[in-house]
Amino acid sequence: MSVLIMMSVVPVIPFILVYVTVTLRKKDRKQAFRLAMDVTTLFLIISVSALFNNFFQNKFGLYLILLLLLITAGLIGGAQNRWKGQVDGKRLVRAVWRLAFVTMSISYILFTFIGLIQYIFKVM
Repeated sequence: MSVLIMMSVVPVIPFILVYVTVTLRKKDRKQAFRLAMDVTTLFLIISVSALFNNFFQNKFGLYLILLLLLITAGLIGGAQNRWKGQVDGKRLVRAVWRLAFVTMSISYILFTFIGLIQYIFKVM
């Protein structure tokens, strides 16, 4: 359990572990990067929701992230339906999950930086 907590606090660790493991086994860096992104997204969601809750002093972070993921899925699914006449569920989930990775990575960096600045000013 403590390993999962550590990976949630520092989501770079699971990314590196998965990337190195898949690269050494399959020698395919592109596939390794994609799989590392997919695995790390879950840890990023947990970390960003905790940082959000800590920063804004509430318990709404995880629910907000899930709501945004559902809204994104609806928008992308609607666009797929307009363009192709049907929704490809696999591509929809993959697109939402990869967008979540990018968004959560930026949010993680932003909240961590803001938290460090707040801590520095609190200590002074």
